[in-house]
Formats: sequence, C-alpha cells, structure tokens
Amino acid sequence: MKTLFTLIACLLACGVSFAQKLNTVSGKVVDEKTVPVSFAVVRVLKYPDTALAKSVSTNIDGEFRIAGLKEGEYLLSISIVGFKNKKTDRFLLKEDLQLPAIAMESVSKQLKEVSVQGRKPFIEHQIDKTVLNVENSLTATGSTALEVLEKAPGVQIDRNSDQIKLNNKSGVVVMIDGKTNFLSGADITTLLSNMSSDQIGTIELITNPSAKYDAAGNAGIINIRLKRNKAYGTNGTVSFNTGQGIMPDSPSDLFRAGVNLNLNHRQGKWNIFGNGAVARKAQFNNTFLTRTTLSNGLASALTQNFDRKNKGVGFQGKIGADYYASEKTVFGVMLDANTVNTKLTNFSNTDINAMQNGAASQSYILQDANSSSPVGNLTANFNIKHDFDKKGKSLTFDIDFSGFSNKKDENFLANYLNSGGNPTNQTSLRNNTDAEIKVYAAKTDFTLPLSKTTKLETGLKSSYVITNNDFISEQLIAGIWQNDLGKSNNFVYKENINAVYGSFSKEWKLWQMQLGLRAEHTHSNGTSVTDNKSVERNYLSLFPTVFVNQKISENHNIRYSYGRRVDRPNYQQLNPFVFYMDPLAVDQGNPYLKPQFTNSYQISYSYKEISFSLNYSDTRDMITQISKQDDATRVISVIRQNLGRSQNYSADLYVPVKVAKWWNIQNNISVYYSKFNDGNIEGAAFSAGKAAVNLYTSNSFTLPQNFSLEISAWLNSPRVSGVEQTTIYQGALNAGIQKTLMDKKLKLRLNMDDILLTNHWEGKLVYQNINMQVVNRYTSRRANFSISYNFGNQNVKSARSRNTATDDIKGRAGE
Repeated sequence: MKTLFTLIACLLACGVSFAQKLNTVSGKVVDEKTVPVSFAVVRVLKYPDTALAKSVSTNIDGEFRIAGLKEGEYLLSISIVGFKNKKTDRFLLKEDLQLPAIAMESVSKQLKEVSVQGRKPFIEHQIDKTVLNVENSLTATGSTALEVLEKAPGVQIDRNSDQIKLNNKSGVVVMIDGKTNFLSGADITTLLSNMSSDQIGTIELITNPSAKYDAAGNAGIINIRLKRNKAYGTNGTVSFNTGQGIMPDSPSDLFRAGVNLNLNHRQGKWNIFGNGAVARKAQFNNTFLTRTTLSNGLASALTQNFDRKNKGVGFQGKIGADYYASEKTVFGVMLDANTVNTKLTNFSNTDINAMQNGAASQSYILQDANSSSPVGNLTANFNIKHDFDKKGKSLTFDIDFSGFSNKKDENFLANYLNSGGNPTNQTSLRNNTDAEIKVYAAKTDFTLPLSKTTKLETGLKSSYVITNNDFISEQLIAGIWQNDLGKSNNFVYKENINAVYGSFSKEWKLWQMQLGLRAEHTHSNGTSVTDNKSVERNYLSLFPTVFVNQKISENHNIRYSYGRRVDRPNYQQLNPFVFYMDPLAVDQGNPYLKPQFTNSYQISYSYKEISFSLNYSDTRDMITQISKQDDATRVISVIRQNLGRSQNYSADLYVPVKVAKWWNIQNNISVYYSKFNDGNIEGAAFSAGKAAVNLYTSNSFTLPQNFSLEISAWLNSPRVSGVEQTTIYQGALNAGIQKTLMDKKLKLRLNMDDILLTNHWEGKLVYQNINMQVVNRYTSRRANFSISYNFGNQNVKSARSRNTATDDIKGRAGE
C-alpha cells in the first residue's frame, strides 16, 4: 500500500513532465435531412496506419467532442445501425478543431453486414468491470437471472445459504437497472429466479467500485440492466419463453413459462418507455444431510431428507418518461413495480439412531410443511440532469421512494414415530410474518472539468430506511391455537446514512489517475418491541479509492487499484427472532452483529483482448452463518456471527481465441486461495483455508442459413467459505442454437442447461461439536425454448440510461 501511494505521489509531482499540448476535435453527425444522429460511434483513426486513437458516442443532439489528441494527421470513422459506415477525409490536427457537419447515408433496412458474426461475446472484460451480454447469449435463453449469474466467471450461487458470491466472497450488492432491491438472501434469489433472461440486456460485475458508489458491498456490485429499446418513433420487443426441468426422482410439474414486452416511443422532446412481464416458475430441491450428537453417554446419528417444491407466478412492470426541456436540461420520472407469490410444499423425514450403554434405539420424525409468500415492491424516481456546457460540466439530482412488502404464512405438522413406526406424538405449528420496508433517498452529483485532462466529481447522498417486522408463532394445544411467547416478536429497525464523496482524475500521455474519498455517517437503531430491547450504533467511516492506469503501448496496459468497502448487517440478520424450520432445526438473528470492513487491492494487465489480474482482499469482522448444536436436545441452530478475519488471494486470466471467421472461443480461468481465522467460534479457535479454481469456456459458431450455435461449460473446484466446505467439483455443460428470420427481426432459440447433470452441491461443516455432511440437488437441467420479435424502428438509438438515489444502497432486508 505504501509503495502504491509513493507511486501516486511521484506521478503528481512529475505531472508536468508528462504533460504536452493536447488538442480537441469536435463536430456533429446528421442524416440526409440534417436530423441529428444520436449515439453514433465516432472513432479517431491515426493516419496513415488507421490505428485507433480514441472513440466516443454522439450525444442526443448528434454532437461529439474528443479531447486529449496529440498533434498529427487523423481521420474519423462513424458507424451506427441503420446507416452506412462513414469515413471522413484526413485532416491535420495542430490545435482545437471544429469539423463541419458529417452527413450519414441511411439504408432502407438493417444492413446485411449486421449479422451474428458481429454479435457481442457473452463476456466482455472492460477496464472497470466485466459485462455479460445476456441478450446475445444462446445458452442464456429461457433461463432465469439467477441461472445466468451462475454461468458468469467467478460467480457462485450458494443454494444452502441462498447467497450470491463473487470470487468466493459474500457481500455482493445486487442492483437492477442501478437500483438495489431491499430483499434478503433468500428473497433476492427468489426474485432473480422469477426474472426471465428475456428481460435482461446486460449484467455488470464491478469488483472494485469507485467513490461515487455507496461503500456497501465487500465483494463488489452485480448490476442487472434490463432491456430497453432506444430508437426514434415507436418500437418494441415481444418475447415468449418456456422450459421444462428434466431431473430424476423429482415431480413432473417443473414447467416454466413467461411473456415479456418492451416498448419505447421517442418523438420531439419526449421519450416514453415501459416494459411488462409475467412468468410462471416451478422448482424442486432435495437436501440430504447427516450429523451426530453426543451428550452424557447418549450418542445419536441423525439422517434427514428434505423434499421442497415451490412454484408461483410473478409480475413486473415499469413505466417512465424523459422530457428534454432544452439542449441542456432533461427531466425524468420512473415507476417500477413487481410482485411474486411463491407457494412452497416441504416434506422431511428424520431418522434418529441412538446408542446408550450398549442399547440401541430408533425413532422417526415425519413433517409436512407448506407456506405462501407474497412479495411486493414499488419504486418511484424523479430525476434531473443539467449540462452547463459542452465540456462536461453537469449536475444531476435524484429523489426516490421504495416500498417493500413481504408476507409469509407457514404451517408445520410433525409426527413422531417409534422404531415400530407407531405414532408417539404430534405437533402442529404455524407462523405468520408481516414485514414492511420503506426507503427514502436523495442524491446529487456534480461533474466539473478543470481542463481537457483533469476532472473533479463530487456529490451528496442521504438515505433513511425503516423496517417493521412482525412475527407471530402459534402452537396447536388441546385444539386451540396459542401464541408462543418465546418466539413471537415485533422488530423495528431504523437507519440513516449520510454520505459525501469527492473524486479527482487526471490524464497524462501514458498515465491516468483517479483518487477518491467517500465519507459515510451511519446512525441505526434496532428495537425488539416485544422484549423492549434496543441496539444503537453511531459511527463515521472513510472509504478511499485509488485507480492508476498505465498505457505501455497501443496494445499493452496495466491498471492498479485500491478500495475500502463495508458490509452492514442486513435487517433480517439483526432480527433476534427464532424461526422454526423443523423440530430439530431453528434459525436465529443477532442484533449485536457488527459491520465488516474490507480492503481490496488489484493489479491487472491487458494485451489487446487478453487480460490477467492479481487480487487481494482483507476482511475484518466477516459476517457469516454458522451452526450451533445442542447435543442434549439434538437441536441445531443456524445463527449469524462476526468471524475475525477473512483473506482472499486470486489470479484471473481471460483469453479469447478466434479459431476461424465462423468460430470464436472465450476462456476464463480464476485461481484463488481463501483463508479464514477466528479466535473463538462457539468456544474454540477456528482456522481454515483452501485453494480453488473456477473455469469457464464458451464456443460460438456462425452457421449457414442464419443459424448459430453456442456451447459453454463452467467448473468450480472444492473450496472453503467460512465454516462451510464444498467437497466436490461443481459444473455444467450448456448448449443452444438460434435461427433468425424476417431480416433478423424474429429469433427462435432452443437450449439445454446442465446436459450432464453435474451441477449439484455437496459439502460438510466440521468444527467444535458440529460434524455434518450435506448433499443438495436442485432443478439444474432444463430444456428451454424462446421466440422473440422486434417491431417498429430499430435504427437510430436515442435514449439515456438513469441511475437513481437508491442505486447503491445495499439490499439488506433479510439474511
């Protein structure tokens, strides 16, 4: 760290020696009728070798401005769908130059050159993030958002704790269109399981965000961007997908289907957009576990088998509008709503084999459980953007409200049997959960170019969250439902975070640098109304970020980065409720959890499209899930605690290979070592560490007659995450085929996930008095079919993307 700051100080001190006179070229792109062509790609090519110097996109008025160019001869290359590519005459650049309007020639239909061969790869490695181009992936067709994430390099879906991990690190902020969903680990995976890949445009993996983002997210940010048509006039896309799970020893009803509609209308100063989707899902999960207990000479071996089937229907809708009041000012509003009602049926069978004083005994517990879980979310946003000039000076403002409702009704009927299979007891329980979350947030960001190569960004943000979680547990006694006062509780959590940030960036001939600092003041109060107990926290934290980019040559680049981040306990983790799962398992929150802080370092090197990076992160007070076992009662409790220290070392290599014009391969290899230490977990020290590997490869083939084929595979080796150990290799082989018709407006796709049925989880928990083995199988193999049709004007793009005040607030409504 000291070496890195010494380097930065040297750069600042020697900045003048790097500086030289740099020039700017600007202009405007229009069509045959002199109508501005928005979002055309303008590339500056050196003359005579036509090497790429820089590239930008035109703004809403068709204007572009490219700064930081050395003296010399150049020419411009302009391209956009719906127009013929355009190259200008060469020109000499010795000082700032304003070019005359550049006219593009439109075509009557989409160009023949726009084919599958020009399709973006599924994975793109950019300087500050990795982008998954979901809408271009054949193997993503008919999948859910969660299943698409599982195919991303470095991403693991922990089906046991319902956590999404990035490079074996938990603490991932999941955002949708720049807005965080305030849902729990289980609820966010439920939401993503109901979101069809047909709704998704791209997924961004940001492992080291800048100071502009909220500091939440130890592992980084996963931002899911939904599709949005961006052309003048009226246009849209309608799609339908269906799929069937193909799993042994599972229910026959594993059918899913969904319909999605995107619409956009742009005319004059107005741009109105919206989308709607409805999806039906069905999922099956089987968990088999064994564990042992020992108390006062009584040794027990427990074997438990859980069959869980859930199905439901979800609805999602969004409507918004942008009003271009002037060339410099834009007003926008958005309203987003989604709801899903999941119904779960769960049957468990527990065998208990006991041995005491040489005498063996056997007993059984059979439990039937079912639940209904309607979840709803409504988000409203108002935003303004004002550009003071054409040099980049701008001000944005957002204000948001988000309301979340999560209700759950659960019923449990447990039958206790002796070794002969005769009933000895029966218990009947029911739980009712009513959780409401309200989020108010506002932010403003100001960008100030100080020169052609220097920029200052700063901003303020304030958010206020209040959650009210009312949990009622009842037991049927003598035919009367009676409140279980030991479990029922009402928990209210309030949190206010105020933040300010500043970011300074500077460019030289071969160097770029960005220094950022974010300060966040957190005031929270968690109150158990039933017990009249409160836990209050009040603290200020600083989060510096450093990014240095070194351009060795045209094809060689090195990037250095450092950032500090925080993960605050989510609202369910702080909830002290005791949640019943079965007669021998409960789940409990911890109101005394502390936030975890992470320092992350990265060095990355790129040669053309090949990239290699080295990463290290150090987390203190890691929030983790552990199990505590009472040997006397045989009850195991799932609890949350702070683990002293977590360290993660990783190396990532990305190598694309173009075998032939019709065959492209993408390869990603990640090797990492995770280490966990704590001086006292359940009465004893804990230490664990293991090296692991993540492999990903994708083969894309362009076939005759507008067919294309994609075959991909991923593999995760055994690994350690906290107290949990994965003991097998996990992976999947996926394949998909596509046929385009009607001038590529109509797409038919067929694909299958996990062809070899190798994607399931096996692991163990071995520490203190815990010795548990787990096998978890889920609906991983599925055949999917989808059809999509683009209608209306698909040519000139002209919409703006929006981030809102709730962009970066972590989804912390549950575990």
